[in-house]
Amino acid sequence: MTVTAAAQPLGGIRAHLVWLVAVAAYAVAVLQRTTMGVAGLEAADRFGASATIVSTFVVLQLAVYALMQVPAGLLLDRYGSRVTLVVGAVLMGLGQLLMAETTTVGVAMLARIVLGAGDALTFSSAIRLVPAWFPARRVPMYTQLTGLIGQVGQIGSAVPFVALLYSAGWPATFRLAAALSAIAALAVLLLVRATPPGTPRPRVRHDLRRIPLVLARILRNPATQLGFFTHFTAGFPGIVFAMMWGYPYLTAGEELSRPAASAVMTLLVLVSAVGGPLIGVFTQRHPLRRTTLVLLIVATIVVPLLALVLWPGPAPLWLLAVLVSGYSIGGPGSGVGFDFPRTDLARHRLGTATGVVIMGGFLGGLLAILLIGTVLDLRAPDGDYTLTDFRVAFAVQLPMLAIGVVGMLITRRALRARMARAGVRVPPWRDVWRSGRWRRI
Repeated sequence: MTVTAAAQPLGGIRAHLVWLVAVAAYAVAVLQRTTMGVAGLEAADRFGASATIVSTFVVLQLAVYALMQVPAGLLLDRYGSRVTLVVGAVLMGLGQLLMAETTTVGVAMLARIVLGAGDALTFSSAIRLVPAWFPARRVPMYTQLTGLIGQVGQIGSAVPFVALLYSAGWPATFRLAAALSAIAALAVLLLVRATPPGTPRPRVRHDLRRIPLVLARILRNPATQLGFFTHFTAGFPGIVFAMMWGYPYLTAGEELSRPAASAVMTLLVLVSAVGGPLIGVFTQRHPLRRTTLVLLIVATIVVPLLALVLWPGPAPLWLLAVLVSGYSIGGPGSGVGFDFPRTDLARHRLGTATGVVIMGGFLGGLLAILLIGTVLDLRAPDGDYTLTDFRVAFAVQLPMLAIGVVGMLITRRALRARMARAGVRVPPWRDVWRSGRWRRI
């Protein structure tokens, strides 16, 4: 395997244009990935399927997305963001077009598999452009902004997509979604470049016999492991809520109207508009306290989720808002996971390492979506779910969150030991407090 000279980030107007086009492509990808979450009940009617079967659509999509992350990272390291963004958009468009035309469960599953493969190529490609086009000191902020602005696609699925679904019907709505991906592919092809003009792109040529060794080295790195568990713990509850079970829970469980449910779902984006930049600033200024920040964010997920599971009767709107706000902050919180390999691995390994980190949240989301669907079917085989059924099913996320926190603590200890051997020591909180440095942390 050979690597040429690395790219030098420049910034400027051209950098922002390239970045914004990539972010727009990612926003379209977010819309595509979350369409089934707001169309789950309609999908059950269209395909005559149970909750387990409908959740399998999303599980297959997430499984392909997660399993494709390492191959996507290898392709990204080899071909660059422009190629992988275009291929990803084309695949997602094909998947949505297939979903528009079919009434068969098997074909619908194939459509979600194709969509998941395209989605897998998109986010890592977008954030790979950030260190290529911007100075290192601005990378954490622009990484957070990439995830934040991309979530506009979720508003697109929660509001106009839902409105169009009920007014124009299933085929027309999914065809329009496919057309958006085609437009995104064209924009990327015309305007995006992997590196600034005159700057050589790092080219990685993979010896197939050495790929397992390279992957093993990346996976053994505690920075990659901590990134994986960070993305898993902070990210999967929001993925579950946005991609599958949030909208059905709000409408069929809490019996909110469709406009009210869409408004609550929109909070997933609006709250992160405030939290995302703040998390980016904190990560940039206090890199030694990144995990502390994420653990506090996880607490904002666990506490309202536990309260919701135990709440007697329908939950008040303020509790639903607090719950969704925690999920919303979890999105940019999971993005902190990308910062660990960025600051510890070689740049030409970041595509693969980023893929491993992304697997965390989406593998967790896949497992939780499937478990929730299974519990719902066990409790109400006829599909007539009650609020209690939903809450019992949602409780399966609590032990998963506990596992994620333990994983974060173990891998953080390993990374800090590695940092100490390199001469970087993270002072314990008691020392920070005594010295008064807590005012700067």
